[in-house]
Amino acid sequence: MQLQLSTWPEVEAYLATSKAILIPIGSTEQHGPNGLLGTDALCPEIIARRAGDEAGILIGPTFNVGQAQHHMGFAGTITLRPSTMIAAMLDWTQSLTRHGFERIYWLNGHGGNIATITAAFSEMYHGVTFSGVGHNAPPLRCSLRNWWELPGVMDICRQLFPVGEGSHATPSEVSVTWAGYPQVVNSITMTPRIAPNGPILDADDYRRRFPDGRIGSDPSQASIAAGEKIVAASVRAVISEFKQFAAS
Repeated sequence: MQLQLSTWPEVEAYLATSKAILIPIGSTEQHGPNGLLGTDALCPEIIARRAGDEAGILIGPTFNVGQAQHHMGFAGTITLRPSTMIAAMLDWTQSLTRHGFERIYWLNGHGGNIATITAAFSEMYHGVTFSGVGHNAPPLRCSLRNWWELPGVMDICRQLFPVGEGSHATPSEVSVTWAGYPQVVNSITMTPRIAPNGPILDADDYRRRFPDGRIGSDPSQASIAAGEKIVAASVRAVISEFKQFAAS
């Protein structure tokens, strides 16, 4: 069940049975020569929507632009200031809590978002604490989960890609996007086959160190079949975790 594809009476009916919602959150940034710019938003979105279909979870719109300053040396990348992202997350949350939501589960697809999301949670809780509402008001709770850290998921990724998984533009994340959008599958020869590793500094330095955008990875190994295995494991894990969080 997707919020943006629902009517307001349908959402009101959902709230009668659950006060929890799942929001995919990610980034729009380069993912090497064969990875989609939306990879970090598409991965949690693909997983979330399948989980929503299977378990009746309400899925919010994808928050698809995040912290991508160091990728700005590559065409198409879009980034937010940390303060802008925090403010937007706060506005989303206040809108949802106004309608009665009490549990917001953020399924993240971009490691660079983690610090800002955590800061946004602190801003949200600060507002709750000092809102002047009495202690009988339902407490807001937020949860952050990186999809690749869901139980058992990284084990499958390592089994599928024991060499060349790397840390950016990975075959695992590219495979997940291909499972969701098989029409974008492409075959590109990587040179070198496995990209170098190294630090991530500013945007210009990143482009010099990693000219095609990859870090330690060989995404030419990506496949729809691998993506389906990763998505299936992720969906099982997120349904279980979301249900526990919703009931907490």
